[in-house]
Amino acid sequence: MRSTVLACFLAAALLGCQQASLDPAPETPVTDAANARLPLPDHEGAHAGDATGPLGIGPDAVWNGPVDACRQDATAIDTCLLDAMRASDATPAAIAASERLRGRGEAGYVSAWDERDGVGIATIEYPFRANTNHGTWLVDRDGRPTDVDSLADSALSVPSIEAFLAAHPDAHPFAPAEFVERRALPDGGVRLVYATAMRSCHACAVLGRLQVAYDFDGERDFAGQQVLGLE
Repeated sequence: MRSTVLACFLAAALLGCQQASLDPAPETPVTDAANARLPLPDHEGAHAGDATGPLGIGPDAVWNGPVDACRQDATAIDTCLLDAMRASDATPAAIAASERLRGRGEAGYVSAWDERDGVGIATIEYPFRANTNHGTWLVDRDGRPTDVDSLADSALSVPSIEAFLAAHPDAHPFAPAEFVERRALPDGGVRLVYATAMRSCHACAVLGRLQVAYDFDGERDFAGQQVLGLE
């Protein structure tokens, strides 16, 4: 069953996805907090921002307050986290980011901010997971985030990946994705390549790495993503 889910995931991920922004959470995630496998892609038609508009992530979304009390609190963890953030004077942007994660079924927050070639790099902290406590959002010039551990809809089958699945039927992609390299694009654009380990279990050896490119144009608007294949 798990190999069937992965085959569907990879078949749906390989066309060059144009909108992978952090919109409403996928309806059927292939993940749990302990293993942090990559979720299924968002539905076609997803666009940056939800009904209230784009999230607008930036440096002011960073928060690093205490969360240990939430591990024993009887309140739901995501609610406790937001209460803790408000109690420690987290910025509205920080709370908005955490609320977006809550809407995706996660308890987390933006813990750090950096930039690479004009693209914002937001580090996401998931303090209550058993494993994989960090993630990454790539943020365009308008503050629209794209989660490198989630792929948008597309449809294409690549023989090399089919061959890999045939040889490793129990393999799955396990977050977090890691930065591989930066490539220049025409007209001043930039491509950031990330890779996600393929394993049979969280502690198992890496069998391959699924590489995905995230493209930003010369103005640093998000221009789409593309699965490059396995290495």
